[in-house]
Amino acid sequence: MNTAQTAKTNRKRPLGKDMIAVNIVGCILIGIFAFLCVVPFYLIIIASFTSNQSIIQNGYPLTLTANALSLQSYQLCLKNPVAILQSYGITIFVTVTGTFCAVMMACMTGYVLSRRDFPWRNKFAFFYFFTTLFNGGLVPWYLLCVRYLNFKNSFAGLLFPLMFSVWNMIIAKSFMIGLPAEITESAKLDGANDFTIFLRLIMPLSKPLVATLSLFSALAYWNDWYNCMLYITNDKMFTLQYYLQRILGSAEAMRIVAEKSGIAIPSIPIEGMKMAMTVIATGPIVLLYPFVQRYFVKGLTIGAVKG
Repeated sequence: MNTAQTAKTNRKRPLGKDMIAVNIVGCILIGIFAFLCVVPFYLIIIASFTSNQSIIQNGYPLTLTANALSLQSYQLCLKNPVAILQSYGITIFVTVTGTFCAVMMACMTGYVLSRRDFPWRNKFAFFYFFTTLFNGGLVPWYLLCVRYLNFKNSFAGLLFPLMFSVWNMIIAKSFMIGLPAEITESAKLDGANDFTIFLRLIMPLSKPLVATLSLFSALAYWNDWYNCMLYITNDKMFTLQYYLQRILGSAEAMRIVAEKSGIAIPSIPIEGMKMAMTVIATGPIVLLYPFVQRYFVKGLTIGAVKG
């Protein structure tokens, strides 16, 4: 009996009672864990539609009642829809462009360092790893980027700081070490150069790796507001995260000044605005995850085992 017939026979064999019990317990535990992961998102959405007064008096709600329903948080966050759409456009452009460049850089570096015929691979790997332990600090980095690299009010300030990740490079290197070396050797014998081998042979075999690195990089670019704060002063180039953070900061500052000055102003729903901003900022990136989940899990597993 060959391997295929043996596997087919094993699939037809009924499960024992113990195995059925294990599967049931496993499904229950996974269901509970999934429920616990979904609950925070549910609470955030409910709180974003709840009035600020109700949140202050009763805490964050578990259900949305008719008397506590309020759209004031979204009205304030979306008061300037043109600026919101502009920030969305900047963030989407930076995320797509930066993710593509970051994945290509990590894969190319990982491929070179995984090649056993590259004599300096260990020296370069040590150099990259060393930068994760020691760095020059924020002030030299800022002076370098602003004075010499001209990152001020430039897309370069939003793209380049996150474009190369040593962690992503290590994942790529660990994954590509597991690819058969005979693929590269046979392509070399057929006259293919390194770029042809990488683009036409290695990358098609690295779909789980590409999906994993894409998710990591896209999350980093989408959630980044720090680089925008450092290098961008032009309000037409604000990313979504930084724009929402400025709205919340302005509202909080206005409330504090009004309280200290004794000025009566309409109540600003600070708590509700935090939740509404979370929904606005995380919606698209959360919807992206289901499409890359299977590649994400497979890529992490293979990289961890082969590393």
